[in-house]
Amino acid sequence: MPQQLSAQHLRVHQVAQDDPLAAPLLAELAVEYSSRYGRSAGEMHATLRDYPAAEFAPPHGALLVVTRDGEAVAGGAFQRYDAETAELKRIWTAREHRRQGLGLFVLKQLEAEVGRRGYRRIYLTTGPRQPEAVGLYLAAGYTALYDPAVPAEQIGPHPFEKYLPVDELGATA
Repeated sequence: MPQQLSAQHLRVHQVAQDDPLAAPLLAELAVEYSSRYGRSAGEMHATLRDYPAAEFAPPHGALLVVTRDGEAVAGGAFQRYDAETAELKRIWTAREHRRQGLGLFVLKQLEAEVGRRGYRRIYLTTGPRQPEAVGLYLAAGYTALYDPAVPAEQIGPHPFEKYLPVDELGATA
């Protein structure tokens, strides 16, 4: 039975793309994508590393890894999309830690960091063979920028957006 999410046991680390803490999550993400989309895990891992590390580094981006008791269990990243918009990438929960609320936890951590960086809008895409991700983004208040009546494979990448709330002082709430 999966362990229930307890934020008190979780720690959020901001790391570089080549940090050893991120390696197991990125490797598992490559395997998952290859099984869903038919490319080799090696090709997918190379694709994940094709993004320049600077894109996911301050001041415009970040790569967050969530650990529980020292073990990397989830993570995600963002990069600058435009002056007002951050683009989320690589949101991931390790297979043995799914269905515990970690995906939503990662989203909230990313949204908070995006807001601290001054972005007001978040954009992301997910693939047509990732219905769990579609469900997560919709449940977290993201707006689908595609027609959900069209079959997923015909849409291709599924784009979403979310505007961050702004309080009366102009800071992200």
